Amino acid sequence: MKPRAITGYSVLSALGVGRETFERALRDPEAVATTAITTFDPSPYFAQGVPHVAEVPDFDPTQFLGDKGLRTLDRLTKLMVVSARLALGDAGLKKTGEGGAWGFAEGVDPTRVGVVCSNAYGSLEAITELDRVAKLEDARYINPAKFPNTVSNSASGYVSIWEDLRALNITVSDGNPGGLDGFAIADLMLATRRADAILVGGAEAMCEALFLAFAKLEAGPDHAKLAEAAVFLAVEPTAAAEARGAKVLGHIFGFGTAFEAPTSDVALFHASAAAVSRALRSALADAGIEASAVGRVVSGIAGLPRFDEAEHDGITDVFGASIAIERPKARFGETLGASGTLAVATALAGPTSATFTAVVSVGYYGNVSAVIVRSA
Repeated sequence: MKPRAITGYSVLSALGVGRETFERALRDPEAVATTAITTFDPSPYFAQGVPHVAEVPDFDPTQFLGDKGLRTLDRLTKLMVVSARLALGDAGLKKTGEGGAWGFAEGVDPTRVGVVCSNAYGSLEAITELDRVAKLEDARYINPAKFPNTVSNSASGYVSIWEDLRALNITVSDGNPGGLDGFAIADLMLATRRADAILVGGAEAMCEALFLAFAKLEAGPDHAKLAEAAVFLAVEPTAAAEARGAKVLGHIFGFGTAFEAPTSDVALFHASAAAVSRALRSALADAGIEASAVGRVVSGIAGLPRFDEAEHDGITDVFGASIAIERPKARFGETLGASGTLAVATALAGPTSATFTAVVSVGYYGNVSAVIVRSA
């Protein structure tokens, strides 16, 4: 991987909307996502020991997108479009012009801006709604305008439509590591000149089906806090970013991934310290640096003991027991498909004296990905 410049980003999380809100939360040790849900009624499930849940508070997409064209969009799509718009503005790729019109900055070609976005379970809201209509009423009453939302890459597609991004549009769906995998895809697309700038993101929206799934898995109050988020980072070749006068916030400097299959044919969920170690060592080799050059690790530790132990063991195997390990999910919650990019945003925004930060994300099925972030 060539070092790729990050020129802007936006975070919508359980702690608020926007980059400034996110960075302010990181500076506040008391800022932690609290249990709150308005998208559905969770009370029937509380007797079952359901997990803590949190959503983006007071989310109103009309403040950013206006009030037209939103009626048929699901929550995931609205979160993603708002985050993408804020990231484009933060990177200076788009701005508000005369008369308040929102458009591309001078010299930015919309046919050369693309999207790569991770999403793990985002279609569940739309699928559940349409299934409920078909079962309780009749399939004839399904709203055809909402059917596109059931497709896993539709939300990412709407980002391109709303923001007029006409280069590639790719959706990654491999669980928690998908956001980090998006940077490897973006690197390939930039290297082959498929685009000049790419929004790399991750998103997950709260919905009843996702909520219930984690409750059935007994990811209870003493374990993972389930939350939603939408994060986009603008990634460009360093020379191109400098040529257009963009402020470089940091660089993606290396990427690594690994997979370890379960030892049992009947096992579904699997955590492997060996996979964590291999992914991190691969990222270090790709970046061309030694483990001793890394000053901290932004982890995916979330409160699920089996996975947390494997991740911790893999990290200390590579960097030693004295490495500083940050755990943003303790504050923002388990954001699934958004967690990788949220961790990279944490690496960029969090106070640190480290030149290099390792970011690692562990999937539930034996897959692990890692990136090396260099501070600006």
